[in-house]
Amino acid sequence: MSPSLSRRFLISLPALALGGGLPAPAFAAPSQDFAAWLDGVRREAIGSGLKQASVDGALKGVQPIPKVLELDRKQPERTLTFEEYIARSISQARKEAARQRLVENRVVLDEVSRRYKVQPRFIVALWGLETDFGRFMGGFSVIAALATLAYDGRRAEFFRRELINALKIVDRDRIDPKQMLGSWAGAMGQTQFMPSSYLSYAVSYSGDGKRDIWNRREDALASIANYLSHLGWHGDETWGRDVRVPPGLDPSLVGQPQKRPLSEWRRLGVRRLDGGELPAGDLSAALLQPSGPQGPSLLAYDNFRAIMKWNNSTYFAASVGYLADAME
Repeated sequence: MSPSLSRRFLISLPALALGGGLPAPAFAAPSQDFAAWLDGVRREAIGSGLKQASVDGALKGVQPIPKVLELDRKQPERTLTFEEYIARSISQARKEAARQRLVENRVVLDEVSRRYKVQPRFIVALWGLETDFGRFMGGFSVIAALATLAYDGRRAEFFRRELINALKIVDRDRIDPKQMLGSWAGAMGQTQFMPSSYLSYAVSYSGDGKRDIWNRREDALASIANYLSHLGWHGDETWGRDVRVPPGLDPSLVGQPQKRPLSEWRRLGVRRLDGGELPAGDLSAALLQPSGPQGPSLLAYDNFRAIMKWNNSTYFAASVGYLADAME
């Protein structure tokens, strides 16, 4: 499961996932009374072993949020092209900010890199693309947003499960529910983890047992690295590269399943963007053309696929790679 449900809207920009100004469509409310429905959630959570005081405190005063349903119903009318997405995501200002954050957090990043075998520049790139380095985490109550989406019914099972997970965080990690702010879809903190991802991958950098991805930058950075490590990250490899392909290359060779060693791509005439030979070695890669044969061509390595497990979007994964490259 990816950290953020908003990632299912693969080409939308982070600001959309965090809830920025979309018009309000009409929607039909479920037939069951919300208070009765929420009491069912309460009983389920307590029945699963959570403390009654924690559950009651977290659910006290929770009401449906109409804006959450507006944002869930209304997606962008126009899909960005790959080039437009990259231009918006990887601005010069963001590149400069990423370099600055890399320097400012060097001590923590070096330690996190040693622990989880993930290069600092990729940790910073994900941090920057998810929440602009912690600046935009979303302002919705995660518990109320998840309750709204679970009650709505369209994806009730998923969101109810995430709501129960959010209650587990309150109960087990002693996180104040008022502090649990995030996107309209329930993605939380500087990492934009869904509650299930928080429970599985969030870590305490200091080892004090409290995992605070909202207020403790070091916890957010360590949690990003821990998640990437579990996704199969190779700390001695990069993400991929832009390449040139020869005219007439068989189009059936393009796509994620078509993984080949670099030596094979060299034999087929694929070159670096500057026209030079690809690196020697047995590193395997897939050839991708996100905009079709007339647009950019990428050779994507295993780490690219790891990023796509974080967010199943070629656009997003490439943007992480490009931003990380800007910090080299």
